[in-house]
Amino acid sequence: MELTEKVRIDKWLWAVRLFKTRSLAAESCDKGRVRIGDLSVKPSRNVKVGEVVVLHRGPWYQHVKVLQITEKRMGAAYVKDFLEDITPLAEVEKNRLHQLAQAAWNIKGGVGRPTKKNRREIDGFTSDW
Repeated sequence: MELTEKVRIDKWLWAVRLFKTRSLAAESCDKGRVRIGDLSVKPSRNVKVGEVVVLHRGPWYQHVKVLQITEKRMGAAYVKDFLEDITPLAEVEKNRLHQLAQAAWNIKGGVGRPTKKNRREIDGFTSDW
């Protein structure tokens, strides 16, 4: 891993795998979803060791402490050396509840067009009449 002195926040967020692409990281910064301290940051802002980055992730906020700086994307196993997730338990619970609520809406079957299995069951039931 190549360590550097200064790195843009969008590059760092992408490198430590918090965003799938650098452009998504930059877009999130532009929309004010990335904060350091109490200030929204632009994608060009340099990140420093020890800073706490707050990411707005839908209904919850993820808090991450910068341990090291890099601009090269890395494997998931190495990420723990570069950041520490310090998200409060209340925010983690908000995320879990949101995921459960989403899963409740995504119930497979029962709504909309019948599946092939459903049609066979309907045909088997109605053919006996």
